[in-house]
Amino acid sequence: MTENQSSTNKFQAWWGGLSGNFRGILWLTMGTIAFALNDVLVKLLGKKFGPMELAFCRYFIGILILSPIFFRMGISGLKTQRLGIHMLRLVIACIAQVGVFYSVIHLYLADATAIAFSRPLFTTIIAVLLLSELVSSRRWAATAFGFVGVLIMVRPGHAGFDPVTVIALISACTFAIANVLIRLMSSTEPPNRILFYYHAGGAVIFLIPTIILWQNPVGIEWALLAGIGVMTTIGMTGFIRAFSVGEANAVGPMEYVRLIYAGALGYSIFGEVPDYWTFAGALIIIIATVYIARDEAKGPSRSADS
Repeated sequence: MTENQSSTNKFQAWWGGLSGNFRGILWLTMGTIAFALNDVLVKLLGKKFGPMELAFCRYFIGILILSPIFFRMGISGLKTQRLGIHMLRLVIACIAQVGVFYSVIHLYLADATAIAFSRPLFTTIIAVLLLSELVSSRRWAATAFGFVGVLIMVRPGHAGFDPVTVIALISACTFAIANVLIRLMSSTEPPNRILFYYHAGGAVIFLIPTIILWQNPVGIEWALLAGIGVMTTIGMTGFIRAFSVGEANAVGPMEYVRLIYAGALGYSIFGEVPDYWTFAGALIIIIATVYIARDEAKGPSRSADS
């Protein structure tokens, strides 16, 4: 046995000895760091490249990285009888992706990240409208509480109000719709098939706008553009792995550490200093969404009044 094989076996033994929740936390930590670094790349490149060009790189590089999985699935594994809902989700998610990139470019990283945490709040409302899910009164109260945090952050009508925050909120809502559509597909569509149509379709949708708006990258910009796809794929992998080995109640709250990464990276790289309204609103949103996640993990609501 070689030294490398021995080291690999020791690592596998150590890793296998960890609890599922702890491994999930480590996977999610990897995912949150990757997404935070991805936001840095988007903000840096956004000085020259538009959100649509960045979105094309995100989907094109992503499908290249995931292509071995898709090839193993073969035509039979990728074939679907629900192409319409795949396309609907694709268009909605692509619109949301452009909005997220635009927000990251023009807002402080901490602000854009905190507003993105409002997705579970929108998901509660959308799941009721699209799936007719029953939601407990406690969960409705938590959702309302979370939106108070959103209002504190956005401060509509205030002199410091930034219209870009509206785009960030619309993007969070739109991504929530896309996520609820996954629930509609989950009975017949495996995750990798959903990923295939999402990435392949995204690359196709943004190809022509990218050709029209193309700015020729110079030097390291090529690597940074590729990094968007790499970091997004690493982030997605971390989240999928995390929730596959750990309990949502234990693993999920670790996502909010991303706000610390965003604040630290925004300050150290871009000199951003978010005001206390951002952190106050973000804290309320986090408390509300953690409660919603824990309530959801208990199973379907027994009644709308429970």
